[in-house]
Amino acid sequence: MKYQDLQIVTIDLADRSYHIAIRSSMFDNSLSYLELPHTGAAMIVTNTTVGPLYAHRLHKALVSQYEKVHAIELPDGEEFKTWQSLNLIFDALLLHGCDRNTTLFALGGGVVGDMTGFAAACYMRGVPFVQVPTTLLAQVDSSVGGKTAINHPLGKNMIGAFYQPIKVVCDLGTLKTLPQKELIAGLAEVIKYGPIADMEFLAWIEANLDAILARDPTALAYIVKRSCEIKAWVVGQDERESGLRAILNFGHTFGHAIEAGLGFGVWLHGEAVACGMVMAAQLSARLGLADAFFVNRLTHLIQKAGLPIKAPVLQQEDNASRYLELMRLDKKAKAGDIQFVLIDKPGSAVVRNAPEAMVRHVIDACCAL
Repeated sequence: MKYQDLQIVTIDLADRSYHIAIRSSMFDNSLSYLELPHTGAAMIVTNTTVGPLYAHRLHKALVSQYEKVHAIELPDGEEFKTWQSLNLIFDALLLHGCDRNTTLFALGGGVVGDMTGFAAACYMRGVPFVQVPTTLLAQVDSSVGGKTAINHPLGKNMIGAFYQPIKVVCDLGTLKTLPQKELIAGLAEVIKYGPIADMEFLAWIEANLDAILARDPTALAYIVKRSCEIKAWVVGQDERESGLRAILNFGHTFGHAIEAGLGFGVWLHGEAVACGMVMAAQLSARLGLADAFFVNRLTHLIQKAGLPIKAPVLQQEDNASRYLELMRLDKKAKAGDIQFVLIDKPGSAVVRNAPEAMVRHVIDACCAL
């Protein structure tokens, strides 16, 4: 596959189906948006990091398609994924007199995409939006599938809605300006697809990790496309996470606790998920599901990618209790019973609970690595 070639992955949701377009040099090309429904206005939502790099280029591509093109820059960072930032989007829409005949464009990473989607779901009870993800994490995960949300101080993504975009434009060229730390964090969401669905993909990542980290265009094109294919397959069967889609949260129960416990933005989301995958793999082994070879293999890959495998201490006294307290607020929890995505065999995941004593042991062990 040549990285210059346009790749299309379809999210099959009947009359709400949409395409993920993957290629370099496309987000600022007006041809990328020709098939979108015509609306009178467009609003570009970006942040203070991405906006100066790319907003003017997207604006130029949209002016031939829309009567008016507006833009708003939000503060950059997970710590700003809040009601206050969400209201900045609503303020801009109202200030410019935007009505239901408006399309929002989310230009940025996962935070911008989640907030723009949530704003689109709420504004005048729903307006269309397009995802234009500029980070690896957003291209392989958060821009796909229609999960939109903001954080609450007690939990990540606790306030939101399922609301699908009308298109996702993954321009691989935007990854050139991505800081290496962000690229590595995004790789965590790529790695997760192997244990839950495709061990051949995991083996490919292992064999091509150096090329990925060096931003080889062909390697990046493949991991974005394959990740989107796996997520599209899952979302097409379970859009609202009533069953199968929960497996996409492998590592997230522990990971979200890390993010909330440290304070949003201290660890990048992908860093927390990576460590959470190590913890979930160890819990899987203790329950007799996965074997030690798999746990060691996954842990080695995560560490080799430059991601953390040692969990942080959230409080000095009874650290495990703090983790458990935060995980009981996880969206998958049922009546306070924590649900974990576990590997029952390599390439297959299951959602289930675990004895508290065993979970405590895993937390203590991973914090002591």
